[in-house]
Amino acid sequence: MSRNFLADETSPYLLQHKDNPVHWRPWGEDALAVARNEGKPILLSVGYAACHWCHVMAHESFEDEDVAAVMNRLFVPIKVDREERPDIDTIYMNALHMLGEQGGWPLTMFLTPDGEPFWGGTYFPKDPKYGRPGFIQVMEEVARLFHEEPGKIEQNRAALAKSLAAQSADARPGEPTAQVPDFVAGKFVELMDPENGGLKGAPKFPQTGIFSLLWRAHLRGTPAPDGHSFEAATTRVLDHMAEGGIYDHLGGGFARYAVDERWLVPHFEKMLYDNAQLIELYTTVWQETGKPLYARRIRETVEWLKREMLLPEGGIAASLDADSEGEEGKFYVWSEAEIDEVLGDDAPHFKQAYDVSAGGNWEGTNILNRLHHADTAFTEEEEAALAPLKQKLLAHRAARIRPGFDDKVLADWNGLTIAALARALPSTSRNGSTSRPALSASSRKT
Repeated sequence: MSRNFLADETSPYLLQHKDNPVHWRPWGEDALAVARNEGKPILLSVGYAACHWCHVMAHESFEDEDVAAVMNRLFVPIKVDREERPDIDTIYMNALHMLGEQGGWPLTMFLTPDGEPFWGGTYFPKDPKYGRPGFIQVMEEVARLFHEEPGKIEQNRAALAKSLAAQSADARPGEPTAQVPDFVAGKFVELMDPENGGLKGAPKFPQTGIFSLLWRAHLRGTPAPDGHSFEAATTRVLDHMAEGGIYDHLGGGFARYAVDERWLVPHFEKMLYDNAQLIELYTTVWQETGKPLYARRIRETVEWLKREMLLPEGGIAASLDADSEGEEGKFYVWSEAEIDEVLGDDAPHFKQAYDVSAGGNWEGTNILNRLHHADTAFTEEEEAALAPLKQKLLAHRAARIRPGFDDKVLADWNGLTIAALARALPSTSRNGSTSRPALSASSRKT
């Protein structure tokens, strides 16, 4: 008899779905064999443990008996943790892009019984909304086309297979010339937000690869296009991220991205790979600028890793969820009344520094931030005065119900983090007295 086959998996994400009424199977030849034997298309769902919209779709659809019944009847459902199987995720995310769809998670792909993609999307609501059709409606139409109009399915399958094969053949281009990094940096600096930092518009991601490219162009002395500065573009985004709501001002660490153009409202999950790359980038820029703000954010983020992400066996966990008690960001946001209760007479000073008000700055609550000071750094004396107030609030927050924790240890993410920590060591001096390592001539040219 069919059942859910995820109970014996080790992935925290797959285990989140082990009690769904959906007859999920893990990716593998056994699942593909079932699809071939039953002549059913595959419904592939790819996500990860800290993904907010993955949770939304799970609560709306995968935990719903009626939706699950349709999934089980029409498809062979397969669940994949993108962090455990990035190879599988990459193949089908590329296929989605070739369909002209914007990528993201949850990734929902429809495959032939042999695992070849023919259509897909990301989040589908249970009922039609957000301009999207309802998930049951989508599944029924896909299944109808698969059985009644196989020519259309074959046309999509063949086109995607050809495109994926061509992409694979082109995956190893020749080495770029020495001028290419400067050319690309010049194009990117023109796309940067001159007020808030980062690429223009929203959402805003901490795109460390782009920001590092700009900084290295600055170190090489590359001339920027008229009206632009590689140095200013890099430090502006680092300043605004460090003072924005994307940063956890009490516990340390950066959220995955901001949904707005000001870096105020984060998508609250914290990913290890993001923080590893940000530690690396802030360290690189701190080595040249010596900004105390950067050293402080590096130190606080390292302390967060040690306090909340380091596992007893020695590895570093993959992520913290955005949600707690079924609400995104509930663990991190504050009401003015809570701040007043915890801090008493010190509350007005803290509220002024961290943008706390009765009406709040996000959905009636307050995301702690110092964006109004992003271009005028706090003094060491001001930071010292705020530090004990932050500790009181952090201790109070610790009593809340915590977000979900993905204790999966990924070798590549741990490697990124270990390398970043090794480079960051001088910047974590608490008294700020550590001298900056001099950049070698070779490092300025890379």
